[in-house]
Amino acid sequence: MRRRTPWLLLLFTFLTLLSTSLAKSPTSFCKCTCFGNSTIVALDSPVNTQKPSPDLKQRASKKTCNDCNRQFCLSYSFCKGEKEENVFTTCFQRDSAKDQAVVWIFILATVGLLSYAAIRPWVEQWAERARQRRTYIPVSGQAEQ
Repeated sequence: MRRRTPWLLLLFTFLTLLSTSLAKSPTSFCKCTCFGNSTIVALDSPVNTQKPSPDLKQRASKKTCNDCNRQFCLSYSFCKGEKEENVFTTCFQRDSAKDQAVVWIFILATVGLLSYAAIRPWVEQWAERARQRRTYIPVSGQAEQ
């Protein structure tokens, strides 16, 4: 039972990380190009206006790539005063948390296996010496002759 405990703990940790990574969706970003300068805005962040309307507050909470348009970019201070036809937008998504979890798990597994391969000779020597110590039991009376 003692040998199964580390494996069960590792499996539990993996499943916890997996469920956490599957729960998060990828972050969408809107790239706004105004006055020749590009600015990347997370679509989760609220719009930065002086007097936001109640409708604008509701829509700012969860935006999609459909909301990444010229009007969206013009609502930010870095695009104020630019003509609508001179504003260019691009929507993109960053890697999802699931993709990041897969990469981290691969890296950790690789480092763990390489570490084990590096210390394996010393572990085997230690285990062999421990086995030899357990099998050798001096018999009393033979040493006194």
